[in-house]
Amino acid sequence: MEIPNLPAIRALRPAWNKGRIVGQKRPLKPKHVWAIRVRLELAENHRDLALFNMAIDSKLRGCDLVKMKVVDVMASGKIKELASVLQSKTQKPVRFEISEGTRASVEKWMEDELMIGSEYLWPGRFHERLHISTRQYARIVRDWVTSIGLEASAYGTHSMRRTKVTQIYKKTGNLHAVQLLLGHTLPKFAGAAQ
Repeated sequence: MEIPNLPAIRALRPAWNKGRIVGQKRPLKPKHVWAIRVRLELAENHRDLALFNMAIDSKLRGCDLVKMKVVDVMASGKIKELASVLQSKTQKPVRFEISEGTRASVEKWMEDELMIGSEYLWPGRFHERLHISTRQYARIVRDWVTSIGLEASAYGTHSMRRTKVTQIYKKTGNLHAVQLLLGHTLPKFAGAAQ
């Protein structure tokens, strides 16, 4: 039986990733981190400064960062030095240190009128949204990156997660420590005692 040749089908629109950098996003360099912080401080954008600092310190995925609650970082009216958040992907808690600068920026953000009575650390602007969405967080990250002259397609929300651990790995070379900081489940090595 002979199979007839069908005409070639051409896409009506270009592929979504045409001309975009796809794959792993770059971490920010220390000079980029400071440039973004300075811009946010000068603009007196307390929410974005607190969000940026918490993203760097916590090393959380975007979906977990936007769902952070006030009780995760605050106790007895003070910002905690150590916080713990349950990761949605692994359902395991991950602990992280909140640096002094981050604590100060979060305290300043907590004084904002939008935070009055808010359960979430990054509340949404509309009543049906309890917290900002991961898509909104991605747009905020894009704005931070472009504000200092970087290519937006090379950086994303995962860049925030990777920034601090990349610097730690460069200084120590300890991959095991980096995996623990990110809350990764460690592979069992062949021949290891169980």
